[in-house]
Amino acid sequence: MIADQVEEARAAAAGIAEALDHVGVLTVEFFASADGPVVNEIAPRVHNSGHWTIEGAFTSQFEQHIRAICDLPPGSTALAASSVVMANLIGDEIDGWQALLSDPRAHVHIYGKGAARPGRKMGHVTRLTLK
Repeated sequence: MIADQVEEARAAAAGIAEALDHVGVLTVEFFASADGPVVNEIAPRVHNSGHWTIEGAFTSQFEQHIRAICDLPPGSTALAASSVVMANLIGDEIDGWQALLSDPRAHVHIYGKGAARPGRKMGHVTRLTLK
């Protein structure tokens, strides 16, 4: 069901950006539903939905943002690996994060927040499979 909604979601995101006459990074987060994609959140900035780009794309969302606001050409959004998967570390999933470092494909990001609580995003790990 999700794969079937990708093109519709892309078209909706492009329509939103055009309607806003937006320049720069724009995140449009969707829920996949039985009736098609539903917009959950719009963020006119870099966003945690794209943190995987730090290691996973040739040009990260952070660099793309700077390029856009400095009127520089965009960088390549191509994947830097054959597979990129990001997982959030929520609540007490942060406990034992050091064990994640035993995986040479894992890039661990700990946000330095205070106490872990249920539902609180504490960090993320991005895993790359090289070509």
